[in-house]
Amino acid sequence: MAQLQATPPRTLCLSGRRSGGGAAMRPQRPMVAFRCSASVRGYNITLLPGDGIGPEVVAVAKDALSVAGSKEGFELRFQEMLMGGAALDAVGVPLPDETLAAARNSDAILLGAIGGYKWDNNEKHLKPETGLLSIRAGLGVFANLRPATVLPQLVDASTLKKEVAEGVDIMVVRELTGGIYFGKPRGFGTNDKGEEIGFNTELYAVSEIDRIARVAFEVARKRGGKLCSVDKANVLEASMLWRKRVSAIASEYPDVELSHMYVDNAAMQLVRNPKQFDTIVTNNIFGDILSDEASMITGSIGMLPSASVGESGPGLFEPIHGSAPDIAGQDKANPLATILSAAMLLKYGLGLESAAKRIEAAVTETLDNGFRTGDIYSPGTTLVGCKRMGEEVLKALDWQK
Repeated sequence: MAQLQATPPRTLCLSGRRSGGGAAMRPQRPMVAFRCSASVRGYNITLLPGDGIGPEVVAVAKDALSVAGSKEGFELRFQEMLMGGAALDAVGVPLPDETLAAARNSDAILLGAIGGYKWDNNEKHLKPETGLLSIRAGLGVFANLRPATVLPQLVDASTLKKEVAEGVDIMVVRELTGGIYFGKPRGFGTNDKGEEIGFNTELYAVSEIDRIARVAFEVARKRGGKLCSVDKANVLEASMLWRKRVSAIASEYPDVELSHMYVDNAAMQLVRNPKQFDTIVTNNIFGDILSDEASMITGSIGMLPSASVGESGPGLFEPIHGSAPDIAGQDKANPLATILSAAMLLKYGLGLESAAKRIEAAVTETLDNGFRTGDIYSPGTTLVGCKRMGEEVLKALDWQK
């Protein structure tokens, strides 16, 4: 992959803001690093379209990135690589070495979606999802930021009553590279009765908990100043340690209100009274479940982006929806989650907040103009497909000054 020439050292930002002092800055502690634009005006972006609707939505988001870049006066250079089922079909592995190397050498990565029925019966190491776990680990992106915001234009699309859903604005901070998805021992065996068993280990070290807790406190500090830590400390030792460490880190952030909640109660409260939450921090498996639940408050999982970032290196940006093989290739996919993931890429990955705001404003204008894909359609709006929705977003971008 071609590299930038004479690139000056990158400046690191916390929580998507340029470094420059202030109470929120703690340079003496390892923190999640979001890149600032500094004087670099060209960036290398690795595209991982993946499977199902992934190529469709990534193509639309790529165009949005290019237009936003031209408006702001910087260049984005794209390289497309194989991952997931597409990589399995082409080279026999879900994450080729060449793909991981390209991702590591880029400034940010935009991922579409991976997986599908075709590969469901593969052995574990040959499943597309293994490629996703591997690239997260390979990039060291341990913090997953998943916003769930109910847009005024889509409040009626929520499955919850309007008075419950209206005004919801939640950020779920999910630990991404530890816990039961990665813990060992794991595998299959037999018990003392000779029955076949499967087992996994929920495992967290203090350092893993501390670093995700600090990310969450920083995010909460820049939002509403409230952080709810979700665990199962009444029965799980790993959660007991989680609660102990999050409580200890809280002393560093006296301006953030910390609360704790068991995961079963949190799942209930998300549909009962979601506006009580501002920022949620939780482990890998609970975050996986709760962020998907929170997404449905917004009306569609097809609307929600995410960012996965680490202490250094490029971030991974992706919509939280799946590959939707049932509608792949039919121009039915909602590309807005991927377009908004591209906005997060600009903001959190490259430190280009003004460019990110351009994309966000274009999405808002497109919705204001009444365009809807099938998953967010309601009577009185205009039903469009993936390509047309992308075209309308590009028009809104073009009209911006």
